[in-house]
Amino acid sequence: MQDYRARHFDWHCEDAVATVTLNRPDRKNPLTFDSYAELRDVFRQLSCADDVKVLVFTGSEGNFCSGGDVHDIIGPLTGKDMKGLLQFTRMTGELVKAMINCPQPIIAAVDGICVGAGAIIAMASDLRYATPEAKTAFLFTRVGLAGCDMGACAMLPRIIGQGRAAELLFTGRSMSAEEGERWGFYNTLCSAEDILAEAKTMATKLANGPTFAHGITKTMLRQEWNMSLEQAIESEAQAQAICMQTEDFKRAYRAFVNKEKPQFKGD
Repeated sequence: MQDYRARHFDWHCEDAVATVTLNRPDRKNPLTFDSYAELRDVFRQLSCADDVKVLVFTGSEGNFCSGGDVHDIIGPLTGKDMKGLLQFTRMTGELVKAMINCPQPIIAAVDGICVGAGAIIAMASDLRYATPEAKTAFLFTRVGLAGCDMGACAMLPRIIGQGRAAELLFTGRSMSAEEGERWGFYNTLCSAEDILAEAKTMATKLANGPTFAHGITKTMLRQEWNMSLEQAIESEAQAQAICMQTEDFKRAYRAFVNKEKPQFKGD
């Protein structure tokens, strides 16, 4: 997917690290019906994209994403029947499923406004970096909707805890960057000048690692939500046995013996 031509956002891929940039800064980078659908399709394609090892998701000019566009999405939804509404809500959920099911680690680089569907995209990422100016809100109740949007009631409590998630989902209030880091939503805080570089540095580090094994790690992090401890231990035993058959495992052993740094190739 190195040469993918995006229609509704910016796409750049270099050294196996892809960057998706929402680029409607005049509206704080909202999503439309078309951008939702294209993002869903892109993340589905990543499952078969050997030339992309890690993805960074960000927004342009000081904001991450303001959620669904009020004029392009919210307005039209008020005129849809139940069938049309369910088609839309299922489509947005498919984006989250595509994000968590693709094998590549996803790093969200969040600055400024990160609300609604934008907060969900950050939540569905594997690692989250933020600036001190990041304001994150699951503000669905503020537009008369439930907090259970795109998997929020399942995923957010696992990240920050049930009580904290409940407060954010009931009230729709903004979570400050400092709260987000303290609660474990954000992995680290960076300055606005450095955040994209920091995210790409981590992305490059992951892309240069044992990427097949990273895909297994991501799969197990998702699958073990619904397993007992005994099932998880057995599944991890099988997963590690698979990884022990890779060339990267052998490379790491040879490098250790020779007191060298392993050069992983993802096979």
